[in-house]
Amino acid sequence: MPITVSVIVLLGIVLFVMIRGGSLKAGPAIAAVLFGFFLATTGIAPAINSTLSSAASALAAIDF
Repeated sequence: MPITVSVIVLLGIVLFVMIRGGSLKAGPAIAAVLFGFFLATTGIAPAINSTLSSAASALAAIDF
């Protein structure tokens, strides 16, 4: 759960900066948000979630 909230906050900040910077207009941003929302309700959502969890675990295991 903490990783999911962190990713949501990070992507929200990126989206906000891109809209404010003019590199992304509001229409495509809304379309991207709606796409993500509806993608989360499909059968592929568990596969995406497990892939992101595996990637987060792999990143956490790296020693710098």
